[in-house]
Amino acid sequence: MAANHFTDLREKLKSMTPHRDNYKKVSHHRDGGSEKRKYQDSGDEVCEYEELRESEARKVKGGITQVCVFTPEECTRIEEKIDEVVANGNEGLYKEHTVDRAPLRNKYFFGEGYTYGAQLEKRGPGQERLYSKGEVDEIPGWVYELVINRLVAQGVIAEGFVNSAVINDYQPGGCIVSHVDPKHIFERPIVSVSFFSDSALCFGCKFQFKPIRVSEPVLYLPVRRGSVTMLSGYAADDITHCIRPQDIKKRRAVIILRKTRPNAPRLEANSMSSSANSLTERRRMLKAKRSHRKADPNAAHRPRILEMDKEQQRRSLLSRQQSHGDGGLENSWRTAEAASHYTPPHRVPTHRRVKMRRH
Repeated sequence: MAANHFTDLREKLKSMTPHRDNYKKVSHHRDGGSEKRKYQDSGDEVCEYEELRESEARKVKGGITQVCVFTPEECTRIEEKIDEVVANGNEGLYKEHTVDRAPLRNKYFFGEGYTYGAQLEKRGPGQERLYSKGEVDEIPGWVYELVINRLVAQGVIAEGFVNSAVINDYQPGGCIVSHVDPKHIFERPIVSVSFFSDSALCFGCKFQFKPIRVSEPVLYLPVRRGSVTMLSGYAADDITHCIRPQDIKKRRAVIILRKTRPNAPRLEANSMSSSANSLTERRRMLKAKRSHRKADPNAAHRPRILEMDKEQQRRSLLSRQQSHGDGGLENSWRTAEAASHYTPPHRVPTHRRVKMRRH
């Protein structure tokens, strides 16, 4: 990506209008030895900011194509096949790198798979690598029959374009963080087909975690069940896209169809085994911590409790206790005092010798 390109709109805004957050701009002028201040209202900067956002949104829209191809009946048939893929993955019928699991989101790579995110030994854009040939399962026949051939017949994509198909299966509250599909691995356009429910694709967002928060998007794009969305140009290369947790209200699956570049870098056989071993070791270490946790699909749709809210709740509880008077506190003291003098019946005191150990 060129040095003057930005994946986060706020970086571009900061470079263009570094003082836009100031309410007033002060400039000093000297007139006959006396210094005068002229205050300029920030309204002009706000207008400039809004114009920049609208210009950015227009560029994004210019790289998006959406068409509705699949009927509800066709969607139902494809969704049954997606359920079969999920069942096969749960039974361990696929190769190791075909299935990639994450909280509330599972990926299934077919044809071509690649390393990304925490799987990378050296992180950052441009570090993604394709797996060696044969490390993931081939594209299922039903994907060609029910999806790819249908798009070729409709003139949406060219015949022979697709050699990579990824199925993302989202549970309610699932998400995928802001990213750009690796330009050194995949050609354009990026084609995705949505199933099970309606959702949205957002551009130019920034994620924060613990708790998870997402900034306002530059463009909010509704995505309907059975629709095809294609990204190219500015929308695919010069701005990030994501799926926010609040936009997955029901289960949703998307089939992403792409073509890998002939010169896309691949993992070496030895480096692939070492990275796979390190990833397996990381998962083994985390398994004991995560095995007792169960994701709550409704958590993303509940209002999040911040620390300030917890403090306010504690103060409210304390004020309610004080409003009831000393009666409640007195009862609690009496209960604690009675518990301190309580002796279990038929309990014989035992004497035990303790051996002192020098440290």
